Amino acid sequence: MPKKAKPFKPVPKRFHPGSLPILYEDHDILVVDKPSGLLTVSTDRESDRTAFAYLMDYVRKGQAKSRSRVFIVHRLDRETSGLLVFAKSEESKRWLQQEWAEFNKTYFAVVRGHLAEKSGVFSSYLAENGVHKMVSVKSSDLGKLAKTAYKVIKESKAYSLLEIELMSGKKHQIRVHLSDQGHAVVGDKKYGQDEKGTKRLMLHAGSLTIKHPYTEEWMTFSSNAPHYFDALMKGPNA
Repeated sequence: MPKKAKPFKPVPKRFHPGSLPILYEDHDILVVDKPSGLLTVSTDRESDRTAFAYLMDYVRKGQAKSRSRVFIVHRLDRETSGLLVFAKSEESKRWLQQEWAEFNKTYFAVVRGHLAEKSGVFSSYLAENGVHKMVSVKSSDLGKLAKTAYKVIKESKAYSLLEIELMSGKKHQIRVHLSDQGHAVVGDKKYGQDEKGTKRLMLHAGSLTIKHPYTEEWMTFSSNAPHYFDALMKGPNA
């Protein structure tokens, strides 16, 4: 018989991180809808304006010496928007990371052009080169296997909207696989081209199904793709 979820008292609204919408929270996890342009964790250049920093301040209710904290379970690239899960204990973090490969992760992406096959699976071995860029390589001796399932949802004259399921969790795998096919994610300066007039990387983590680390019940969270995705598909250059 599954355990009952622990009672939870929400943090006062004055401590809510305004730029980071919280979709779900209990004693074990936090699920947020990260905007494009916000780092998940700090870098050498930025330590304060990150999802992690905002949520640390949130759970501490503004008290720097509080023992409350959040733990990083997974990451989204800075320019990728969408669902991001944090744990509220080391135990929950470890459990979620151990089970992560079994969870369902769905993304939406806008790419330039039309794919010949309207659904399928991209597969390659990925490795990081000397300039910190992920590339597909020919052998398992050189890289780690990555699989990305996709289906075309909508097409315009210039673009395609894809629904993508991560079948593995390698760094930048969606962006690399689509670039390899000649259909890089729109706005991807690293693996595609710098398209003038594009406001952001057109990649969004839209659905996530996980097992709760305490109750072990399945939970599904969803986030609609930003309006800009639809606007680009219908725009004058679409």
